[in-house]
Amino acid sequence: MIKGAIHSIETFGSVDGPGIRFLVFLKGCKLRCKYCHNADTWDPGSEDMRTAQELLDFAERYRTYWGEDGGITVSGGEPLLQIDFLLEFFKMAKERGINTCIDTALQPFTKEEPFFSKFEELMKYTDLLLVDIKHIDREEHIKLTGLPNDNIVEGMKYLSEIGKPIWIRHVLVPGITDNDEYLHKTKEFIDTLSNVKRVDVLPYHTLGQHKFEALGIPYQLEGVKSPTADRVENARSILNG
Repeated sequence: MIKGAIHSIETFGSVDGPGIRFLVFLKGCKLRCKYCHNADTWDPGSEDMRTAQELLDFAERYRTYWGEDGGITVSGGEPLLQIDFLLEFFKMAKERGINTCIDTALQPFTKEEPFFSKFEELMKYTDLLLVDIKHIDREEHIKLTGLPNDNIVEGMKYLSEIGKPIWIRHVLVPGITDNDEYLHKTKEFIDTLSNVKRVDVLPYHTLGQHKFEALGIPYQLEGVKSPTADRVENARSILNG
């Protein structure tokens, strides 16, 4: 029986999908985003290993809070790195009539097998994806995350082709993503997609810095401040224009 490597659980989430959500944070991520606020999820190892049924039975204790719109969101780390567990978990959730959402950067996406067939199957049991656009420019994406974004762009185009609803999230970092040229390029890309239901601008913050320090990882955005309110509004206006 497949077990998921769990980082943590939040029983009452209100910003990670529609309604009130039961949030599961899985371990493991290959991106190394300079602003990551969950650097402690990078390592795929976990002392908290649960089967899909164990996790779902626990989640359902909170079902009365979800209302008509709420449900379960799986985040991370990068949940698609545990696609076998996620597939089993969501299949079981849909059997119980639960709304399902994945919070992902799509970094593991590939049309190669065996991943692609599993992803196609997973989409049958997924109601919504919250997809991060880390950076629209390939080279800048590498500088920011350590990896290119070619397959991520391919994954977003595929989700558009199959009409799977997504919410886009974009972290606004002064000197990195807070740049009108890049924001307009991001908007141009978003406009090529037919499945975008919402675009959120998330102002950069330093709340994850202490995790880098605790893990002994140098924090590369030392001294970078949060964007001003007018720059956040500027980005929202461009991306939602």
